Amino acid sequence: MSDPLAEPDPRRLPSANGPNPRVASPGGALTPARESSEGFQSDDFFGHQPSSRAALPDPEPLLINLTRCVIEVLAGARELDQLARWVSDDVYRHLLKRVVLSARARAVKGQRAQRPAITIGRVSINEPRDGIIEAVVIVHSKVRVRAVAVRLEGLDNRWRASAINVL
Repeated sequence: MSDPLAEPDPRRLPSANGPNPRVASPGGALTPARESSEGFQSDDFFGHQPSSRAALPDPEPLLINLTRCVIEVLAGARELDQLARWVSDDVYRHLLKRVVLSARARAVKGQRAQRPAITIGRVSINEPRDGIIEAVVIVHSKVRVRAVAVRLEGLDNRWRASAINVL
């Protein structure tokens, strides 16, 4: 008869996150589970899926709106969280650093955050490969002219910014 207070066999415990990714070998050691004979891995099915240009909407309205929003975020007139669904994690972190630096600069100068009066100028779009857009959007303000470089990637049938640089 087995002792009910004894340590359970880890090879027989179900995982809290679904099937156990490790299997017991004949010698009792746990080894990583192997992929199927077809080479299927969960990231192939559950990760972001690239989209063809034909399945994506026109990128120009998104480029214009995203550029306007980025300028407003840097000016402190808009929250960065409003852009989170349209940008990658790397772009979000990059913009967050820029937002902190812009806020510090405004604090040193004694300026308050205000919505910038800008006009979107020329939008130049290049498509290096299917589902990828690289664009430069010219932004005019009273004080200066800026260029915003944006790279959009088609993922899961929508555009997502994988790089944004404000020059």
